[in-house]
Amino acid sequence: MKRRSFLKGAGLGLAAGALAAPAVVRAQPAVRWRLASSFPKSLDTLFGTSEMFCRRVAALTDGKFQIRAFAGGEIVPGLQVLDAVQQGTVECGHSASYYYVGKNKAFAFDTCLPFGLNARQQNAWVYRGGGLALLRELFREYNIINFPGGNTGAQMAGWFRKEIKSMADLKGLKMRIPGIGGEIMARLGVVPQTLAGADVYPALERGTIDATEWVGPYDDEKLGFHKVAKFYYYPGWWEVGPQLSFYVNLKAWEKLPKDYQQAIEAAAAEAHVHMLAEYDAKNPPALRRLLRQGVQLRSFPQDVMKAALKNAFELYEEEAAKNPAFARIYGQWRAFREEQYQWFSVAELTYANFAFQQKP
Repeated sequence: MKRRSFLKGAGLGLAAGALAAPAVVRAQPAVRWRLASSFPKSLDTLFGTSEMFCRRVAALTDGKFQIRAFAGGEIVPGLQVLDAVQQGTVECGHSASYYYVGKNKAFAFDTCLPFGLNARQQNAWVYRGGGLALLRELFREYNIINFPGGNTGAQMAGWFRKEIKSMADLKGLKMRIPGIGGEIMARLGVVPQTLAGADVYPALERGTIDATEWVGPYDDEKLGFHKVAKFYYYPGWWEVGPQLSFYVNLKAWEKLPKDYQQAIEAAAAEAHVHMLAEYDAKNPPALRRLLRQGVQLRSFPQDVMKAALKNAFELYEEEAAKNPAFARIYGQWRAFREEQYQWFSVAELTYANFAFQQKP
């Protein structure tokens, strides 16, 4: 009798234990957040990455954690996303940190520096080279925790109304180019402009600007730049591997259950990989379509490239001498860059120089 009673009790205990695990999952709170993007809905790869992130967070939390993505301008202007997250206007955002170099030039490291790291090298630096820890020190000062949120790969140099045959053709040219790339262009005689994505085409069409850079063939075609400027230049030396980032308000982050935090980390990493793959797949056919419409493909003259390189590293040294936050990241970043360039010149460059020009 006692044995039977014990087994009954044990059975009830096992049943209760079996029910306990899913009960814990059901007990997790329902959370509703808003995400402000810097990009318009028409740019389905950039804004689409924000949407993918939101879907994956929901899927990983059984629908308990819902984030709604808003395009640039719907809650805040596209260039004010960092401010909105910092102040708690929204819980999270998706942007390019070099938009905010006016606050601190060190933000450029989170996106890219001219003549810096390509997409693979940026990943290596951020995930395995100590870059993320350095960047998070910077973002913590702005009440934000940051997560890599996509990369476009090497970008084009953009659309010009007239040919650039030498340095002289840059004098007085009004060009939409943000961040440190814009500062270097200014040293070459360009008048840089910072405009959000939705404002670029109207400015180029009206002649408010003479040239613009954006991303690459797929997005540029969607924005219609080829309709008002026929000369398409490469390479975009100021954006050889530009990373986007998800921003999360630090106080909102600290209130999340641990598994919700892990969902954000996992969803951001997945979205990060997805963006580069999508651009690499979509850019080649888009470039073919543009060329069929009369676009003239041009490379920057060597004197422009050499002057840009010289001015870039002069600017970095000047900034490091007066900006402790920039200096803290720059020394480590530059050492990592030099090592990566040495390695890539051995296998990657040798292969590319041969194979990319061959037709088997």
